[in-house]
Amino acid sequence: MPINAEYRGPGDLPEVIPVFPLPGALLLPRGQMPLNIFEPRYLAMVDDAFRDGHRLIGMIQPDVSHTLDEAKPKLFRVGCAGRITQLAESGDGRYILELTGIARFKVIEEMAVLTPYRQCKVDFFPFIDDFTARKGEEAVDREALLAVLTDFLKANNLKVDWEGVENAPNEALVNALAMMSPYGAPEKQAMLEAPDLKTRAEILVAVTEMDLAKKRTSGDPPLQ
Repeated sequence: MPINAEYRGPGDLPEVIPVFPLPGALLLPRGQMPLNIFEPRYLAMVDDAFRDGHRLIGMIQPDVSHTLDEAKPKLFRVGCAGRITQLAESGDGRYILELTGIARFKVIEEMAVLTPYRQCKVDFFPFIDDFTARKGEEAVDREALLAVLTDFLKANNLKVDWEGVENAPNEALVNALAMMSPYGAPEKQAMLEAPDLKTRAEILVAVTEMDLAKKRTSGDPPLQ
């Protein structure tokens, strides 16, 4: 995880951060998320993130099932802060960047701001374990995870770099598979809010097994 800043605990992070509501987007600690930024309000957000020195953006899902104002959707209460660790200008007004996940946060309140993007006061203390790399990964049932991954790849006619999978530590493997998983907002949010890595892996396995069972009973053809 290439990153110049060191975050040892919640005290190293600001209390108010910009947030980027994006459906289906799951960022997890030490995970990498590529983003293509083109809306003017989020271009301004990236500029401000560099200007204030933190380079932090809070990724959070809009809670569309409880939203009345589509222009300003209600947010889930938990997101994950990421630091901009790569940035490139496209030449046509876009930013191509990569976020590296730092820690999850709980939204305390949304701030009344003049910026075109939204900002929230957040609390990182409920997720203090996120600051310890590979915390609890020895409890992960790696065999069950790899078994369901194998079934998912076969059902969808997909391939994977098995050497990379086998060499990945449990934390990196679980979080990467969760972030790349094709599931909806509720499933992604459940994985985000999991109390530990073991539970996140169990949710991922359970959701994937249900998806595979549904495909088998419905007779859906594999994805091409």
